[in-house]
Amino acid sequence: MRQHHKVPFGIMGLFMAIGIVYGDIGTSPLYVMKAILNGLPKGQQSNPDYIIGAISCIIWTLTLQTTVKYVIVTLRADNRGEGGILSLFALIRKQYRWTYVIAAIGAATLLADGIITPAITVVSAVEGLNSLIPSIPIIPVTISIILFLFVIQPLGTARLGKSFGGIMFLWFTMIGILGLYALTHYPIILKAFNPIYAIIVLKSVPNAFVILGAVFLCTTGAEALYSDLGHCGLHNIRISWIYVKITLILNYLGQGAWIISNPQLIVKDINPFFTIMPEWFSFVGVAMATLAAIIASQALISGSFTIISEAISLDLWPNIQIKYPTEIKGQMYIPGVNHALMVMCILMVVAFQSSSNMEAAYGLSITITMMMTTLLLFMYLQHMKKALWFSIPLTGFFIAIESLFFIANMFKFSHGGFATIFIAGFIFTVMLIWYNGRRIKNRCATYEPIKPTIDILNGISSDETIPKFATNLVYVTRAKYPKEMDSKIIYSLVKKQPKRADTYWFVYLHRSDEPYQFRYHVKTYIPQKIFRIDIYSGFKQGVHMDSFVHLICKELQESGQVDLMSRYPSLRDSKIEGDFRFVVVERIVRNYELPPFKKTILSLYYMIKKFSTSDTQILDLDPSIVTLEYVPLKYLRPLEKKEKE
Repeated sequence: MRQHHKVPFGIMGLFMAIGIVYGDIGTSPLYVMKAILNGLPKGQQSNPDYIIGAISCIIWTLTLQTTVKYVIVTLRADNRGEGGILSLFALIRKQYRWTYVIAAIGAATLLADGIITPAITVVSAVEGLNSLIPSIPIIPVTISIILFLFVIQPLGTARLGKSFGGIMFLWFTMIGILGLYALTHYPIILKAFNPIYAIIVLKSVPNAFVILGAVFLCTTGAEALYSDLGHCGLHNIRISWIYVKITLILNYLGQGAWIISNPQLIVKDINPFFTIMPEWFSFVGVAMATLAAIIASQALISGSFTIISEAISLDLWPNIQIKYPTEIKGQMYIPGVNHALMVMCILMVVAFQSSSNMEAAYGLSITITMMMTTLLLFMYLQHMKKALWFSIPLTGFFIAIESLFFIANMFKFSHGGFATIFIAGFIFTVMLIWYNGRRIKNRCATYEPIKPTIDILNGISSDETIPKFATNLVYVTRAKYPKEMDSKIIYSLVKKQPKRADTYWFVYLHRSDEPYQFRYHVKTYIPQKIFRIDIYSGFKQGVHMDSFVHLICKELQESGQVDLMSRYPSLRDSKIEGDFRFVVVERIVRNYELPPFKKTILSLYYMIKKFSTSDTQILDLDPSIVTLEYVPLKYLRPLEKKEKE
């Protein structure tokens, strides 16, 4: 079981935040100014008014979107220290259940963005290396780096992660110093701090929305910043952002100063990030850029694992296997997601070939994520009883900004933005089908009073004419209330095949909205013989049913409430514990009637379920002690009755 540890605040905590949180936003200088140059009218790339205005747009986008919205406001909306769009949804889902649609859209677009981000970041760094050593093939080297990143995921990244903070601190220090050095050649660039220049450039540039779409790339890592709240802590993120923002702005100012000072050197696809470096420093700078790109990619891969894990716990994604390669809090590995990300990242590299082409597609999906986060933030403010005079203007302000960026990024749709939108659409469709399919299936379930069954089980347990099924027989129940039991379990225990056991256990798992909670409650139906265990497990705790049950049974044995020793005399004399047998009962569709829409959703749900992980694996049960049974799902009237209630 993983325990929640408070993130330490101090030098190590600040370094950890710099290494984990800011990889995405910290590598944006690799391609943002290049994208802006490609969007400016030909012959006007060195126009001081345009460049100063573009830098002003960047400064104020980082200030309003990243600093104000995320660092100051949104980070306050934490779920027991955890952040991210799904953690935000977890806080309000009981009051506003319909917001699952908003959360699913946001999570889907965030995952889609996570596919193209490693590709554009690594390609940009390798292109810098190619400018120094033209013989280096960009695409093969990029694919090799991406393959390496995904291949090492099963090993865990605990050791590698310890060095992330130091490397990224050096990275930010380096880009800040390079920017400061470059801006001394044209100090007038400091006028960019005046927002009036941002307004002027957006009014005067013919294709202002294209420029705005390029500017947006400077803040794409803001959503990841919120998602990493649980790993790094509120204070660490806020304090370290001050240093990170200063170095980012210095670098952008330096790139702008170089562009204005060297109009004769501006050619198509030139990257001012690398050109501001002194020649003697180029190899070191490119090497650091490559390391930073790898770290940024790693952070996004880990973030994707976290999103899927949370989505599974919130019934928004099919059950798939999750592994924990290390004991580091929150670190996990999901094989299916890892393989899918690897294939999609490589396809992105092969399809787009260069960072310039990727810039045309990048940013569209993350704009949608940010808009969904803003909408959920408004619902959270209502959940917290904040006054409308405060919450409406606040969220309206951010929606207005993000709507402008969304319109600007829509120009990218036909240039490759459709790729991430298509991927996000597919992910969202799966989430929608899975969430609603589970609801339909669960509403078809029926429950019966447990008292008559308890009396029958007591008799079965003493009936030696029935072959013993197990010493300890364990069922996972979905009945929320101790006075009820699933009809499917009663059918399995009594009608399908009477199952004699010495001790019966019925276990109900509550997936808590608190990330790392673990507690339990035991109800005794018949002392020493029939029990119900209610387990409360946090959505980031993971499901380890086998371990949970054995841990609780041991504690009950120590308090004298149950005898776990074998009931077979020959084994009992040798003080051997009795066996455990888990029964997993799966409902299958058979002879059921539903409205066409719900019938379609349920059919698609079962189709997706075939590709998901089995209940045995999801519950983390030893397959050798599990019996899998099937019970027909054929109840219509209980469904209709519950829907009317």
